[in-house]
Amino acid sequence: MPVLESTQDVPLSVGEDGTIRIADTRVTLESVVHHYQQGATAEEIVLRFPALRLADVHSCLAYYLNHQERIHEYLTRQDRRADELRERIAADPAQQRGLAEMRERIRNRAATQRGIS
Repeated sequence: MPVLESTQDVPLSVGEDGTIRIADTRVTLESVVHHYQQGATAEEIVLRFPALRLADVHSCLAYYLNHQERIHEYLTRQDRRADELRERIAADPAQQRGLAEMRERIRNRAATQRGIS
């Protein structure tokens, strides 16, 4: 009689900051779910994130489909954290100065490259 494994490990890990990543990569569960929700297949997701294995993406998508409410709560928390971070950056004068300097360097580099062409 064939033996079926009734449980299978899901290649997800939770970092110190609470972010869920796929296997031993830097690819987040949010990224995989976002692309899936936009209509990407598991194969297309692997093409977009070459660090991922196809089997891991299928496992993660199965986990997502079986735990949608829990994953949506996680995604909502992550969105809230991202919004808070954007607000802190926008309110920090040092960050704004750094962004302005970086934009100026990019403009100068682009102008230099246009002058060379």
